[in-house]
Amino acid sequence: MISDRERAAFEAGIKLGALYHQWVGTPVSRESAGSLEHAIENAHIQQPYVTEISVDLDREAMVPNSFGYSELAGLMLDVEMTVRVNQATCHVSLSREGEYPMMRIEWIDEDSEVSSS
Repeated sequence: MISDRERAAFEAGIKLGALYHQWVGTPVSRESAGSLEHAIENAHIQQPYVTEISVDLDREAMVPNSFGYSELAGLMLDVEMTVRVNQATCHVSLSREGEYPMMRIEWIDEDSEVSSS
């Protein structure tokens, strides 16, 4: 049997990976970054178990091409997401670590008053 804690960690990881692969390559500019941040947040808060999400894009990393926009790169993403499955909550992040977009479980908590049956 899989615990709520394990399910929350799985759901959080799947959702963060999907977010990364869904949005990387999206056309973006410094002027449109705010609307893209909100679009990502609004899209992913709809998913089952997602209770909070915050997306910040590194505007300094947006170097316009000859048409005036950049393509969203993984290194531009700074994401915090919280997922809750029953009584278990998992908080994950995606942020730049050196030259790599690192995904991490920041913490997992399970309400102590819940007993397993």
